[in-house]
Amino acid sequence: MTNHLLDRLRDRLDGFRGSLQPDQPLAPVVWFRAGGPAEILAMPADQEDLAFLMRAVPEEVPVTVIGLGSNLLVRDGGVPGVVIRLSARGFGQVSVEGTRIRVGAALADRRVAAHALEAGIGGFAFYHGIPGGIGGALRMNAGANGVETRERVLEVVAIDRRGERHVLTNADMGYSYRHSSAADDLIFVEALYEGHAEEREAIRAAMDAVQEHRETAQPIKSRTGGSTFKNPPGDKAWQLIDAAGCRGLSIGDAQVSEMHCNFLLNVGNATGHDLELLGETVRARVLERSGIRLDWEIKRIGRFGPGGVVEPFLGA
Repeated sequence: MTNHLLDRLRDRLDGFRGSLQPDQPLAPVVWFRAGGPAEILAMPADQEDLAFLMRAVPEEVPVTVIGLGSNLLVRDGGVPGVVIRLSARGFGQVSVEGTRIRVGAALADRRVAAHALEAGIGGFAFYHGIPGGIGGALRMNAGANGVETRERVLEVVAIDRRGERHVLTNADMGYSYRHSSAADDLIFVEALYEGHAEEREAIRAAMDAVQEHRETAQPIKSRTGGSTFKNPPGDKAWQLIDAAGCRGLSIGDAQVSEMHCNFLLNVGNATGHDLELLGETVRARVLERSGIRLDWEIKRIGRFGPGGVVEPFLGA
């Protein structure tokens, strides 16, 4: 089948060194294992190649960035335009100097924790419990076990929609709970973190405690998108969901986890529509019972498919 967008961009992309895959299924790379294809999936070779790509793609063509796919729901109609996925080879570098660590945005959070342990740098054990990549952690101020990304970041390097390089300070990132106010068109490519000197035994013990908590309290071996909704001020999302009677609730093969009801699961062949409809059903029931509007923590991208549009709070 002809990919008209790729044909249209082919001349402009002459010189791009990375890979371009038309009509590429995204379900295999997201943790939910559901959703439609990318119109074009692009994997730049390095920062310079990414900058070239951004200069080459016209402004009217949508650009979407995905990371390791852990906190992502792809809708069944697929994602229009160019979807960018940063490769570990081009964006997974690590360097250590004293108590500072510079890492590429494609590196898994757990790998940062492991490198910090090896270097005797404390303050990163919380990353051992976050199943995502550094790019996503920077964008959403990922946190766990009482620690957030913003507490460790010194600077972030990004490429904008015009292919220009920016270096942002911690203040420039505009961090708040599970949010950064940095411009949406910025693609984070690396970050500089600072921790503190600590004995490896103490760091390892903290990482073990994080792992034990995850294994006993979260469905980490299931097809899930991780924590689904943000905790409202003064409340826990899972408690509100449980109180609304949604523990174990199912739509098709999408299910609210029995173990931790702020996790949605694909227990079979759930579609993106099933998962989003289940999420909005949960939001509607929590709103009805408590008057609290839960906000999605999971990022949802793409177009709705044959199942139709899912209205927020079911249109309430």
